[in-house]
Amino acid sequence: MSNRVTIQTVAERAGVSRGTVDRVINNRSYVRAEVRERILRAIKETGYVPPRQTQPIEQPDSFPPLRLGVVLPNWTGSFKNEISEGIAKARSELTPYHVEIRVCVCETDLPIECIEHLDALASWGAQGIALCALNDIVIESKVRELAKRGIPCITFNSDLPDSKRLCFVGQDYAKSGRIAAELLSKCVPHGAHILAMVGNLEYHGHRTRLDGFCARMHELGFSAVQIEITETYNNYRLTCDKVRQALENKPDLAAIYMVNRSVTGCTDALRQAGAVGRVHVIAHDVSARTKLLLQEGSLDFTITQDMVRQGYLPLILLRELLHKGNRPQEDQLSTRISIICSQNID
Repeated sequence: MSNRVTIQTVAERAGVSRGTVDRVINNRSYVRAEVRERILRAIKETGYVPPRQTQPIEQPDSFPPLRLGVVLPNWTGSFKNEISEGIAKARSELTPYHVEIRVCVCETDLPIECIEHLDALASWGAQGIALCALNDIVIESKVRELAKRGIPCITFNSDLPDSKRLCFVGQDYAKSGRIAAELLSKCVPHGAHILAMVGNLEYHGHRTRLDGFCARMHELGFSAVQIEITETYNNYRLTCDKVRQALENKPDLAAIYMVNRSVTGCTDALRQAGAVGRVHVIAHDVSARTKLLLQEGSLDFTITQDMVRQGYLPLILLRELLHKGNRPQEDQLSTRISIICSQNID
């Protein structure tokens, strides 16, 4: 009778199935921390060597790396810089734990491109994926499919709430929109006309901010007809044109709420029309450019969020799940919301 140690030997010693042992050896799917430790102990005690290895497995570094993927939208500026900083921080912390991270960046807002990146990451062997994507039914369906295949996904910055994603990491966007409404309502007359400029309503984060803004404005007595909503897809030229049109159609335009990344397009149009200072502007997030706009008075306030955390935390949570079996209990909403004006720029 053969005394050769097999995967079945390890499974019997650990009290689990062969499939569970295989998942631990190959970092496929997640296994509860207690079960994982029991299997590692059984491997060490039996001296089991997988067919393609020549030395017994004693340390986690002997295993194939844990592969994590990231899908980013086609956004530049402060978003990309800060999210990338968070990813770099996570990579630095996770590399000693044998974690590889691959980042895919979309060039368009087409859902099919995001799908292609998700498929490419799955083919690469990603065991978990963090993504910021359009709130599109095709993308949601793909995330549900990945979850069924044992590849958990975490959304950040903009959510896919109906996708079976593991959790969402981001700001409480409804609250940040309500804060914008509170600020703006104190800057304009009660009967004022207001322009709300949205980057892309297909992004859950943009839409949720706008909903929060409108809900609070209505609570404060501003009617729906006073608020004109326009979508500009974060495009500089389109933003300029829409602001000029609004100024022509409503010469008494009092304020602009920017749920839109092209703040410069808005302020340039106001400058060309001689309306800087007369038309109040409230935006979100901070970049070198928005700091200058605050200093010169073209922008009244901007409301910040912690985007470095949004790049960092999803990868940490995925590693906690896949290596240790620690599942996030709820969405990771940041309560850190700051209001920045010309007097408190860092």
